[in-house]
Amino acid sequence: MVKKYKVHITEKESDVTIISESFEAIERAKTSFYFHRKILEEYIVKNEQFYKSFSPLDIRTGKEIIDLMIKGSKQCKVGPMATVAGALADLMMREMKREDKDYPPARIALIENGGEIVIDSEEDFKIGLYAGKNPLNLEIGFLIKKDETPIGIGTSSATVGHAISLGEADAVTIFAPNATLADGAATYIANLVKGKDIEKSIKKGLDAVDDIEGIIGAFISRENKVGHIGKIPEMFRISGNHNKLLKGKIGEVIPHNYEIFD
Repeated sequence: MVKKYKVHITEKESDVTIISESFEAIERAKTSFYFHRKILEEYIVKNEQFYKSFSPLDIRTGKEIIDLMIKGSKQCKVGPMATVAGALADLMMREMKREDKDYPPARIALIENGGEIVIDSEEDFKIGLYAGKNPLNLEIGFLIKKDETPIGIGTSSATVGHAISLGEADAVTIFAPNATLADGAATYIANLVKGKDIEKSIKKGLDAVDDIEGIIGAFISRENKVGHIGKIPEMFRISGNHNKLLKGKIGEVIPHNYEIFD
C-alpha cells in the first residue's frame, strides 16, 4: 500500500482534511483553498444577499468560486452558501489532479471540508457515516472503490453541525459526480425530511432525489428508519470487526430494529 500524508487545516469556520501520497499535491490544494476562500470572504462583505439567501440567485460574477456556488445552488434549488464547502473541496481537488511540469497529478486524493467529501483515487477509501444523535452514528460506513471515483459525498443533518437545516433528518447522505452538487443536494433533500410521520418524510426526501439531475444515490436516516435510492457504495459495519465488510445488502449492515425502504 502506498504511503499517504494526512494534513489538517482550519481557517475560521472551515475545517479541512487532505489525504494524498503526494505532499506537493496537498500543498497545491492548500494554496487553492486559501486563494478561493479569500475571494469568497471579500465577495460576501459586499454582497449580503449572496450570503443570506436560501434560494438560488441568477447572477454571474467571473469569480470562479462564486460562479461555481451559484451554478450548484441553482441545480439543487438552495441558497449559494449551501454549496460552499463542496465547491471549495472541488476546486482543491482540481489542483491535486492537475498536470504540472514539475509534479505529476496525485494518484490518491481525498478532501473533506466540514463533512463534505470529494475523492479521486487509485486506492479504495472507507468513509464513516456521521448521523448525529442517531444510533447509527459512526456504526456504518461506505466503501468507496477506486473505480467509483471521482465522487462527491455530501451529508446534511438537523441534529449535528453548525449548518442550518430546515428539516428533521439525522443524516441525508448524497453521492454525486462532485462535492458541489452533493453538498447542495444534501441540504435540499434534508430540508424536506420533516413531520410526525417519519416514514413518509423519508420517502418524500427519496422522491425528491429525481428532481436533481446527476445524483448517483442517496441514503437517509431518521430515528429508527432508513431509506435509500439510486446506486450507493457498498456498506460495512464499523462496530465489532472494523475490517469485516458486509457486502451488498443494506439489510446485512443496518441493525434489525430499523425499518428499511427504498
